[in-house]
Amino acid sequence: MTIRAYRDHDYPSIVDIYNSSKLDELRFEAKPFVLLRLEEDEKRLSSLKESDIYVYEDGKVLGYGAHFGTEIRALFVCPSARGKGIGKALLKFLLSKLDGKVNLFVAKTNTPAKELYKSYGFVISDEFITEYNCEPVLANEMVRLKRKC
Repeated sequence: MTIRAYRDHDYPSIVDIYNSSKLDELRFEAKPFVLLRLEEDEKRLSSLKESDIYVYEDGKVLGYGAHFGTEIRALFVCPSARGKGIGKALLKFLLSKLDGKVNLFVAKTNTPAKELYKSYGFVISDEFITEYNCEPVLANEMVRLKRKC
């Protein structure tokens, strides 16, 4: 297992993981959502491309995380590889790269992800309406302050 910087040849794997995982983030919403594929989502693709991306590789790419400055912008794990600590490993890796206040955004109904983030010191700092594929989604901003020794 290796966590390493993204390389251009990882793009198809990143796209596949995103497209097979994105709707899981919204699975607790009251209504179903239609997938807007990453390669067709100009806003999210542009945001990802300007970020520092890292992949979790174990023979093949099984997950990825990305940050831009101190904002964690992506944390996705291939559905068939979940439950093996890959998401935690990527989160810990990203946090090791960031100093000071770190923030991220998550669907308000995505309790499993929020519980993971809380276990790493994140707290909910804001609630707002955003959109996914032209549909409104209630979201939370979560922040983690740098821990003092």
